[in-house]
Amino acid sequence: MLACDFFTVDCAATLKRVYVFFVLEVATRYVHILGTTTHPDGPWTTLQARNLLMDLGDRADGFRFLIRDRAGQFTTSFDGVFASAGIKVVKIPPGCPRANCYAERFVGTVRREVTDRLLIIGERHLHIVLARYVVHYNQRRPHRARQLMPPRPDRPVPHPSHAQVRRCQILGGLINEYEPAVA
Repeated sequence: MLACDFFTVDCAATLKRVYVFFVLEVATRYVHILGTTTHPDGPWTTLQARNLLMDLGDRADGFRFLIRDRAGQFTTSFDGVFASAGIKVVKIPPGCPRANCYAERFVGTVRREVTDRLLIIGERHLHIVLARYVVHYNQRRPHRARQLMPPRPDRPVPHPSHAQVRRCQILGGLINEYEPAVA
């Protein structure tokens, strides 16, 4: 199953609101940031959906449903892109964000861990910060629903022990990653 949504970030220097479009693979909690824009519309959202399906390739066959809200950016052409891949689009009831709880949980996480703690200068700065954060989120950040395993770890996850631990700072120390130190 896939879940998609938008969240907004207000840029300090440009005083613009930037919309971030993302898709979450529910089973693995793997996140795809599809794009950022100041004016999300139907054609732009449909293009991002096509790009996602191209990136997924053969893995797209493993998804049966896409959960989305009833925002105006999600047009019939957007739904058609997923229907052509055999993915059924499920619209949540109006005014029920809890029905798309997986996407809302990610929005809360990215806000708590990144966007509420940084002064975002502009759309390019936001794109760089989100790209770095998504790498951390998908490869290193432990997820409770996955027994503290990242969605797709980039290296073997060490077992807890009493060995020395080394801290690596991400985004200027905003996020810290810990790994066993070499003896």
